[in-house]
Amino acid sequence: QVQLVESGGGLVQAGGSLRLSCAASRSAISRYAMGWFRQAPGKEREFVAAISRSYGSTYYANSLKGRFTISRDNAENTVYLQMNSLKPEDTAVYYCAAKPSPVGSRYYTGRNDYDYWGQGTQVTVSS
Repeated sequence: QVQLVESGGGLVQAGGSLRLSCAASRSAISRYAMGWFRQAPGKEREFVAAISRSYGSTYYANSLKGRFTISRDNAENTVYLQMNSLKPEDTAVYYCAAKPSPVGSRYYTGRNDYDYWGQGTQVTVSS
């Protein structure tokens, strides 16, 4: 089973950028559809972005389109989340997740769709 470790979080001023990484071990991410979620204090974990196992199909939460970009590098066994024009409301713990998936362009947006999760990385955006 795959293990996921997020990194790249930190403190950034509003308007700044961060790139989160999700490094996988024990299994190749090329076998998985991948996603990013976030959870702010006192709120439920919410969907951020997803990418299919094959063909690079992506999907984003409506409120984040145009600011966040998900990508994957199967050779590096890593998934990325590029976050631009950050806002204080983006402050949250960000989690990556993996779902074993057949070859294809399907992506997944539900928390319960995913089987494996990382421990999360904190992103704090100051105003």
